[in-house]
Amino acid sequence: MKINVFFEEIEKFEKPENLKQKLEQLIEGEHRIPGDINIIFCHDDYLLKLNKDYLNHDYYTDVITFDFSGQNIISGDIFISTDRVRENAQLYTTDFITELQRVIIHGTLHLIGFNDKEEEEKKTMTMKEDFYLNSIFSK
Repeated sequence: MKINVFFEEIEKFEKPENLKQKLEQLIEGEHRIPGDINIIFCHDDYLLKLNKDYLNHDYYTDVITFDFSGQNIISGDIFISTDRVRENAQLYTTDFITELQRVIIHGTLHLIGFNDKEEEEKKTMTMKEDFYLNSIFSK
């Protein structure tokens, strides 16, 4: 597994500790094989442009994934707006790193095949996020 972290048009910051190992555990916990994942941190307008250009959505979001997985090997690009993460951290009264980890988990779950369009899917995603945040990412 190869994890690449990029910063597009934003200032660099420390990524969560042991990110590669934690993502490997998450992916293996879902009975998949870790592949190559790019995590791209950016600002709101950068992600909005991707949302418009590739998904025809005209709204801000915290994460967009591009899935390149195949045959149980999880690979893809996870774009994360740090502006949204900061705002959500305040909204949900948590710290930036915890919210950032939640969004990384969320994006990885999308690569694994989980969706969050329907209410039941959202509940499942949140349950999985909480589980991995508390069992793997909090260590």
